[in-house]
Amino acid sequence: MLVHGQDGGAQIAVLEDGKIVEHYVTHPEDRTLVGNVYLGRVQNVLPGMEASFVDIGEARNGVLYAGEVGIPGDDVGDGEVPRIESVLEPGQPILVQVTKDPMRSKGARLSALVSLAGRHLVLVPGAASIGVSRRLGERERERLRDIVSGLRPDGHGLIVRTAAEGAGRTDLERDLARLLKTWDGIKARAASATPPALIHEEARLELRVIRDLFNREISRCVIDDPELEATLRAYVRQTTPDLDHRLELYRGDLPIFEEFRVVEEVRKSLERKVWLPSGGHIVIDRTEAMTVIDVNTGRYVGRSTLEDTVFATNKEAAVEIARQLRLRDIGGIIVIDFIDMEEQANRDELLRVFRDELRKDRTRTQVFDISPLGIVQMTRKNVSAGIVEAFSDPCPTCEGRGILIHEVD
Repeated sequence: MLVHGQDGGAQIAVLEDGKIVEHYVTHPEDRTLVGNVYLGRVQNVLPGMEASFVDIGEARNGVLYAGEVGIPGDDVGDGEVPRIESVLEPGQPILVQVTKDPMRSKGARLSALVSLAGRHLVLVPGAASIGVSRRLGERERERLRDIVSGLRPDGHGLIVRTAAEGAGRTDLERDLARLLKTWDGIKARAASATPPALIHEEARLELRVIRDLFNREISRCVIDDPELEATLRAYVRQTTPDLDHRLELYRGDLPIFEEFRVVEEVRKSLERKVWLPSGGHIVIDRTEAMTVIDVNTGRYVGRSTLEDTVFATNKEAAVEIARQLRLRDIGGIIVIDFIDMEEQANRDELLRVFRDELRKDRTRTQVFDISPLGIVQMTRKNVSAGIVEAFSDPCPTCEGRGILIHEVD
């Protein structure tokens, strides 16, 4: 993990086998709202959309759907979600949390089911369940579940995060105490606030990424800013002291992203065409409705049969597409036009390779089988703007049909 401090913001890159797979950037002027808790005011309720618009004090009202209201239907025996107009009305104050940033013309996505993420645990007020990350091994999951079962406070649910691997009972108790203190503060501020009001602001990007990603799978975390390094080290020492030795202050002559060739990779991620090792390439185009990816053999001509050439290109493309989805943080509907293959065994193997690569992605994905036309349809959860949005602006001449790329440096 590389952390580059810049002008009140930061860029963070995660590398696997020397290749960048995730990239985060923040500037002082563009902050994410995800995780923030607001005391909002219901502006209007739309039964036909099963949604309401909530004023949270931002430029655009947030959207709260019926399934996210968090009020059980006591009069419905089968637990059916009640009609939204029966639980919300205009002018009503409501505590909500942002789950998805505003994008283009859409307002922020909201939920009344607040959850607070810590280093090892996620506190879910008002719930009664216990969950454990599926990324952990079965024995570790059972160990952590046994510990958390004895820690769960009445009236609250808990989720054990992947970062809790190897954590002891004391670590979890300390994390839970911080989360309960935060929730008590939220309740106290909400009781005295006048909507719309920001009640709780999520931690800054650097701390969020360290909290969410810096676990025992990260061999090094290199930071080029002394003040930022001190802040992150203090957090790690407080939450996961056994990982403190993996933090280091960068002292190289070149800028940190140039030393690790991250700038070059970021520039490539802004282009439509991405070259594959064999000479084939993929082309990535984004529309309002979806992202479309085309796979081509390009300069690769193979050595034996056409089927073998196409199969090899498709497998390389599957690996690269999975990486580009993470790096560019592409979400929503994604359609991939792999090159047609005749043999069903090759199709099955291609899907297996693609799904194996996607398991490295922390963001939830769903992949469907290859269609008769050789097309794979999938979805990837979209939470915030990706790398293209971070380094570009819509073109004013063509009114958004093109973009103007910023200088990456």
